[in-house]
Amino acid sequence: MNDLVEVRPGVYRDSVTLMRVSRALTGRPGVTVAVVAMATELNTGLARDLGFAVPPATPGDLLVAVRASSPGELEDAAAELERQLAARAPASGTRGDAPPRTVRSAARAFEASLALVSVPGEHAFAEALDAVEAGLSVMIFSDNVPVEQEILLKDRARARGVLVMGPDCGTAVVGGAGLGFANVLRPGPVGVVAASGTGAQQVTSLLDLAGAGVSHVLGVGGRDLSAEVGGRSAVQALRALDEDPATELIVLISKPPAPEVARAVRDLDLATPVVTALLGPGQDDLTTAAEKVLRALGREVPEWPSWPAPANRPHSAAHAPAHAPRDGAAGRDGAAEPGEALRGLYAGGTLCAEAGLVAGAGEFTDFGDDSFTRGRAHPMIDPALRLEALRRVASGVVLMDVVLGHGSDPDPASWLAPVIRDAVNRGVAVVVAVVGTDGDPQGLRAQAARLNEAGAAVFTSNAAAARHARLLADG
Repeated sequence: MNDLVEVRPGVYRDSVTLMRVSRALTGRPGVTVAVVAMATELNTGLARDLGFAVPPATPGDLLVAVRASSPGELEDAAAELERQLAARAPASGTRGDAPPRTVRSAARAFEASLALVSVPGEHAFAEALDAVEAGLSVMIFSDNVPVEQEILLKDRARARGVLVMGPDCGTAVVGGAGLGFANVLRPGPVGVVAASGTGAQQVTSLLDLAGAGVSHVLGVGGRDLSAEVGGRSAVQALRALDEDPATELIVLISKPPAPEVARAVRDLDLATPVVTALLGPGQDDLTTAAEKVLRALGREVPEWPSWPAPANRPHSAAHAPAHAPRDGAAGRDGAAEPGEALRGLYAGGTLCAEAGLVAGAGEFTDFGDDSFTRGRAHPMIDPALRLEALRRVASGVVLMDVVLGHGSDPDPASWLAPVIRDAVNRGVAVVVAVVGTDGDPQGLRAQAARLNEAGAAVFTSNAAAARHARLLADG
């Protein structure tokens, strides 16, 4: 075999950067597999499972394992590896000082007010606590953080007068700056508190499409409105936006919350009006919540853009109605059970939950769940697991989300469109909800057009996509 295996001691790159280097190498002619990752036990085990002879290494070393069809192709891949690593190397500062080694020292050096923590979950608590004790608000992008640590951090933050966003906070916009997975949004009067990253992205993207903008988007982590966490950060964030003169209306978004926590948060005494999008049976879906916000602002509710499946695609159900009648709430509509005829393959947890509620039945998988992301990048960055799942579907209807914006895959259609085309050609109907704005770097309409050309019915409303998929599954 034509293998290149190296361990580079003390060379660090973050996991997202290395995932993109691996993908760039895998896409080269003749390269059959490429693993470029930190040499953790998980990653070295993966490389050995692929047949690479991995020498001893530590988690602080960089592991390179590339296999190609010929020596020449392997040599070309090695040259591309060096180009990729050089292009993605951290920018060197102009100061002669040594770089800070802790969050606290970085905060002192740069007069920061907010820290973003994106390290493996087992290490996130120490970094976040360091930020809180330094008087910083903190966004914890990391997942797989124990709930006991989350509660301790949020209690300590409240005592220090700062806010903890997360853990597993995927999206925030603070003072116009997007953090994590962030869409390009116009400024405006709507403040968002979200125990849901993709839920916030859906609502704010729809508002942007309708010409409305946001002041801040404060993510609080997907567990914040659970019974265990009790809305600790949501309450702080709501009160902060209530005091913000630029915020005229607040939207509270969450995956299905604990009922007692939802009641307590709703009962807060705030001067600023609040629209809630707390998913659950009989509750408003995210699109309906966005429409309520627009009406409260005195704005017209538009027809949300959608692209029906091409009529010449086999079994695409192109002539099915694009929108089902709706009563403004997620849930059952009395139609027949689609059962396994409908499969949801989702990257966004809240979008997955919403689709399941709207469709009423089917088999839904959230590939962004902690069980899928341990040791690998989020599916909004790395689509491999979802692509493999789509390849295995032989019939019926597949419902998917594609979430655009900074931090997400720079060109998701390049990976998804060929697999969607193959699925449609073997008789699978594919429905896609594209969440994003016209300002996003991927281009909302360009991505939608390419997915549509591959044979998918495409919607900018996830709820509308779920209703359409349900209709197709019901025949």
